[in-house]
Amino acid sequence: ALLSALLLGDGLGLNLLIVAVPAALGAFFAARSAGRRLRPWTAVWALGGLMLLAVPALRDAGWPVFLAMVSALALGSLALHGSRSWPGVLLGSVGLLPSVAGGARWGWRGVRARADDSRGRVRTVARTTAVAVVLLIVFGTLFASADAAFADLLGSLTPDMSIGDSPWRVFLFVLGLLGALAAAYSAAAPVRWDGITVRPGKARNRAEWALPLIVLNLLFAVFIGLQLVVLLGGYDKVLEETGLKPAEYARQGFWQLLWATVLTLLVIALALRWAPRGKAGDRTLVRSVLGVLCVLTLVVVASALRRMDLYVDAFGLTRLRISVAAVELWLGVVLVLILAAGVFGARLLPRAVMVSAAVGVLAFGLVSPDGLIAEQNVQRHGNGGTIDIEYLDGLSADAVPALNELPEPLRSCALENVQRDLGLRDAPWYATSWGEARARNILEEHPAANQGDRCYDLGRDADERDGYEEEDSYDPY
Repeated sequence: ALLSALLLGDGLGLNLLIVAVPAALGAFFAARSAGRRLRPWTAVWALGGLMLLAVPALRDAGWPVFLAMVSALALGSLALHGSRSWPGVLLGSVGLLPSVAGGARWGWRGVRARADDSRGRVRTVARTTAVAVVLLIVFGTLFASADAAFADLLGSLTPDMSIGDSPWRVFLFVLGLLGALAAAYSAAAPVRWDGITVRPGKARNRAEWALPLIVLNLLFAVFIGLQLVVLLGGYDKVLEETGLKPAEYARQGFWQLLWATVLTLLVIALALRWAPRGKAGDRTLVRSVLGVLCVLTLVVVASALRRMDLYVDAFGLTRLRISVAAVELWLGVVLVLILAAGVFGARLLPRAVMVSAAVGVLAFGLVSPDGLIAEQNVQRHGNGGTIDIEYLDGLSADAVPALNELPEPLRSCALENVQRDLGLRDAPWYATSWGEARARNILEEHPAANQGDRCYDLGRDADERDGYEEEDSYDPY
């Protein structure tokens, strides 16, 4: 709670990890006192959550940081409650939230009981703490006034506290206190979400169950066969007959294929619910039909990613495009896990899907999506393509190393917003990401020049000037 009030009010960075570590230790000691043992999967979820909190310390962009924070909270909740089944994974990932009220009541009862039993020790601790604080203030002030270097060091290490942000600090204190108590309470008395059982649906006979899926498999096969024909030389003919531009053809297909992948996963889940399961032949039929469907869907995933690649080549990479491509790639990983579960058993499937999602979020933050967007667009411009400076100058400080490679005046126009934002920030070391610090160093060595109105006419998308306007020009990120 104290670390939350002192460190979190200045921004996000390494402070999230600093706050999370003692909260995790408190939960560990509470679980040990309650007789719980540290199991391998508990350690996996806990370490994974702490690793995800390293993303805010590395990246300046808010959207991968937000995904990492939400995923870290979900993994931390799984570490506290445990998970084996689908209800355990889905409900256990948010199980920490209902424990907030119970944790507060539990903490209050514990403090009252300890205070009644040890009034003398409480007074001793209070006196010792007060004396230590007074000594630190007095001698710290003397040393700071005696040496400027020590004063600068002390100022950089000490959080900036002012009266104006006191209500915000109090809120952060309460938030940290309730969160730590909820974590410790959940560790000592977890809710067993795995105890919830989902009954399978009524089993259907083989023909009623398999015939619709076989028809769906045939439809997938016909579509994939047409895609192979296009790849083998019919691409120009398809464009000629449809009247579409290459980028329009690519964009038109990606979103439909993305939804096809999502709906296929839904079909697989429902099919498993009503699958015939009486005999060994039934299990073979289920594995065969659904296995073929998964394999065909993987080809659809590859086709969707190829279409997105064509679209990016035509118009450049954006936050929306890299996000949906990452989701499509993760859906392909889920299909591979389902195939593996059909061969080796589905006992670990819920945990494996959650691990794949967490690894995906961690990788997404570590690769720096804003940096990749800037790098791809700069490379595309170097190869003779157009560049949208109006879009690139809205990226975060993570994009500065790539944008710094642009020729002038494109470089200054792309970096002017980041340079202005960095000039307005005065965050301490624990609330400053590595991406922001790196961008600040680059711009201090080579500042962006003021180009005035020239930036409004530079780097506009040539396709929009020729009358083709992208339908997804609005980017919600």
